[in-house]
Amino acid sequence: MPAAPVVAIVGATGAVGVELLTCLAARNFPLGGLRLLASARSAGKTLPFRGENLTVEELTETSFNGVDIALFSAGSGISKQYARTAVRAGAVVVDNSSAFRMEPKVPLVVPEVNGDAIAANHGVIANPNCVAAIATVALAPLHRASPICRLTIATYQAAS
Repeated sequence: MPAAPVVAIVGATGAVGVELLTCLAARNFPLGGLRLLASARSAGKTLPFRGENLTVEELTETSFNGVDIALFSAGSGISKQYARTAVRAGAVVVDNSSAFRMEPKVPLVVPEVNGDAIAANHGVIANPNCVAAIATVALAPLHRASPICRLTIATYQAAS
């Protein structure tokens, strides 16, 4: 991986995509380039990043040429359609959808808990859903201290 990778954000105009931009800027992430990708409907829009306005491009089969890291947050359908294309183009995909969570060769990673699992990736890295990720951060040290045998958890999320 280059010291300043080219990063693509798939779903850049969505709420999570905008948050990914904010995180990259706040952490002063070293970038060799940044591509904002979204649907044809969003192509041509601009988003602010580090004092510049970056133009959103339409996501296509050729969007990942020259990309080192592709951050996907556009839903499982888009991830299933384009993630392997990104990997074939040479990118490591970090997927925020449910598309790859149950695939045995795709590590399911919560960096604070099992960040070392990233090394086992075959081009795609998945993350658990939001509730599981947060719960895992709290439960992992408890499990290390005294193994947890069973959990019963209920979550309630808005339908809107």
